[in-house]
Amino acid sequence: MAEQSSPLVHAVIGGALMGLANLVPGISGGTMLLITGVYPGFIGAIAEITTLRWRWSSVVLLGTIGGAAALAILLLAGPTKTLVITYRWIMYSLFIGLTLGSVPLLWRLAQPVSSRFFIGAGVTFLLMVLLAFGTPMQTGPGDESLGLLFLAGLAGASAMVLPGVSGGYLLLLLGQYVPILRSIEKLRLGLFGAGEQTGLHWPLVHEALWVVIPVGLGVVAGIVGVSNLIRWLLEHHRTATLGALMGLVLGAIVGLWPFQAGVPPQIGDRIHGQVITSETRSRIEVEDWPVRRFPPSAGQIGAALGLIVLGVGTTLGLDQFKNHADSTR
Repeated sequence: MAEQSSPLVHAVIGGALMGLANLVPGISGGTMLLITGVYPGFIGAIAEITTLRWRWSSVVLLGTIGGAAALAILLLAGPTKTLVITYRWIMYSLFIGLTLGSVPLLWRLAQPVSSRFFIGAGVTFLLMVLLAFGTPMQTGPGDESLGLLFLAGLAGASAMVLPGVSGGYLLLLLGQYVPILRSIEKLRLGLFGAGEQTGLHWPLVHEALWVVIPVGLGVVAGIVGVSNLIRWLLEHHRTATLGALMGLVLGAIVGLWPFQAGVPPQIGDRIHGQVITSETRSRIEVEDWPVRRFPPSAGQIGAALGLIVLGVGTTLGLDQFKNHADSTR
């Protein structure tokens, strides 16, 4: 019985971590599947099902991972948004550590390495650096057209499948991070209620679905397309592909400089094309404040390093848990 339940335990943990990871900028859902040991099975199962080669084990694996991820997203979208906005440097430091912890795992998978590994890593690392510094990050709502919401879901799903690429980070770049998390929180409130409101509240659900549905369609398209591509690359160009994944993981850290915080907008500032006036300034919500870097104190630097070590230890601990479970099967 234990031999059969262990993969499902990993799938539940990996799915929940993937859902949480896709809520926060800077950490990859694919990385979470990688460190819990279910990434190859996840990619293979999607490729099988989308090419109409159904196996019960693949359906169960995908259902478990997808269900755990969806539940984590639905329940944690609101609190995660608040934590990232309120304690940005603390959360980002932890995310850096979690991401760095996947480096030894990728290195082990890539053995024996060759020049193709380092070339692939160099190319994707450079692309991630250009993405981090070449595109202005947006933290508030942008254009919420159905097309852009579909594109946001497509980008987020691609990041969900690719270790090292953060879905939340790409949503920030597209200006869709806050609108999507707001809509998920509205959907949760509409389905389950909060405070004095109980039960189903259809107007709130209807409003949320105008965002959630096009994003969801983009997610499905992205997962199907990218997972099949990754499986083909791993089968035909394994070393270079693992090198490219290593570059994505290391490059993701570049855009996670932790010492930044939202600052109140000043009169005359421009946020998403609108000039802030004395009348509109008080109506700007905290999540829409511009994000700027600040010089950290010695205590903040020490705390950040401690959180990074904690994140690395957590990732390596999950990897050791998987290895121990595998060795006892």
